[in-house]
Amino acid sequence: MTHSDNASPSNQSVAGTSHHVQPGQHHPKMGKVAPSSSTADLKTGCFEIVREYQRGVKFRVGKLVRGPKGPGMCFVMPCIESFFIVDARTASFDIPKQLILTKDSLTVVVDAVVFYRIYDPVLAITKIENYTTSTQLLASTMIRHTLGTRTLADILADQPGIAKATREALDDATDPWGVKVERVEIKNIILPVELHNSMAAEGEATRQAKAKIVAAEGEFKASEALKEAGNVLRSSEGASKLRQLLMIDRVGSKYNTTVMVPIGFMNSK
Repeated sequence: MTHSDNASPSNQSVAGTSHHVQPGQHHPKMGKVAPSSSTADLKTGCFEIVREYQRGVKFRVGKLVRGPKGPGMCFVMPCIESFFIVDARTASFDIPKQLILTKDSLTVVVDAVVFYRIYDPVLAITKIENYTTSTQLLASTMIRHTLGTRTLADILADQPGIAKATREALDDATDPWGVKVERVEIKNIILPVELHNSMAAEGEATRQAKAKIVAAEGEFKASEALKEAGNVLRSSEGASKLRQLLMIDRVGSKYNTTVMVPIGFMNSK
């Protein structure tokens, strides 16, 4: 029994023999060996063990043999059957940094990460040559298209919405390949230095304008309060005299000086 979980086709024994065949070479019993692939391992032994997180796809004389196999031990008939093992666990890849022109004609650099898994191994083997590379290329195109239809303000304010829209579009496109896109996350949005400076200046100007508005509103409310206080003092002669005495007391206590009050000051109206 041959146990070959992570071995590449170049190290596989053919039909239980010890003869090793390089990809693309011809073998007298097996024929031409398929080149190695990064998406699935081609197994050529008599018995293959499929782990719990893997699924196998079998071909007999070039024809698909029913659905996916495993987990467990699978028998592969030498010479006439080929067996591919696909990893069904969630995998991830980084979308390279993309220079994107936004809807308002500004350039930003965006990088993201995609999480995906194989939900149908048969489709992943029979419908696409290399599902990993194809999904990566498609993800780069999708994120450029999604961000290109939005303004910079929308991109900065609604990153979760952009990630969701990209995931849905990518999932619909890869569904015929047996690939399920589980998650798309935007890692970073890099703005040009000039745009950083202009946004900082705009933010500072906005803060200053708000501060002036708040100060003006405070002055207005203070003037309204003083107007009401003046009306109250004018309506009551006793209140006005008490206010005058309070002012004299405050001045004397603060500066510790003698206050000279003109004759008739308290009797003035």
